[in-house]
Amino acid sequence: MAEGVVTEVADGIATIRFERPPMNALSIALQEGLRDAARDVAGRRDVDAVVVYGGPKVFAAGADVKEMAEWSLSEALERTRSLQDAFTAIERIPQPTIAAVTGFALGGGCELAMCCDFRVAGDNAKLGQPEILLGIIPGAGGTQRLPRLVGLARAKDLILTGRFVGADEALTMGLVDRVVAPDAVYEESVAWARQLARGPRLAMQAAKSAIARGMEVDLEDGLEIERVHFASLFGTRDREVGMRSFIDNGPGKAEFTGS
Repeated sequence: MAEGVVTEVADGIATIRFERPPMNALSIALQEGLRDAARDVAGRRDVDAVVVYGGPKVFAAGADVKEMAEWSLSEALERTRSLQDAFTAIERIPQPTIAAVTGFALGGGCELAMCCDFRVAGDNAKLGQPEILLGIIPGAGGTQRLPRLVGLARAKDLILTGRFVGADEALTMGLVDRVVAPDAVYEESVAWARQLARGPRLAMQAAKSAIARGMEVDLEDGLEIERVHFASLFGTRDREVGMRSFIDNGPGKAEFTGS
């Protein structure tokens, strides 16, 4: 694994932890490490959910501006493609993903958090897309994922002003999903991941795929995507287990096998 990125797996939960003191600036090397870690956990049968974590003090304060300041136009085009590929690899992890956000999640850090399915933030968290203050715009998905998450007006507010929002405002606008004490962020994220990991693996992956693909097409095509995914699950063991358990014992008691 690349320097600064470590993947640990325990009880079906993978933690992708990245560290680059003091602020976890997302250098090229760190981006590559995140991409490789995402592709690794995506193919592991022993991983049922994933937590993305920058450590107890800061999630990520953004890209490495010192690196970016030296880019030419051609280098910017090339490097941004690599950056987007790394973050898209996180987004495409088929298992449920949770970003555990402490401290700053700015620029690329905010964009990375948005690649996860859910975000747990410490009450000390600050999130935002301040790229406009550098004379540029978000380049790792901020102009695309943020409007889909919080709506057009709020996304334009954050992107065009570059302002930071605290955890409570982020919760109100839907940028994060839960706010807890900073020292409880990781534990809360893992607990949520364990809850999700108990679900039927193939159905969870089908749901993620249907939602992601459906967001990119019109309703009619989206319904067709849903129909195909829905029908495909009737060939799984977990569908049999889930329906039999419901008939015999009521809802919520099935123990799924992941097949």
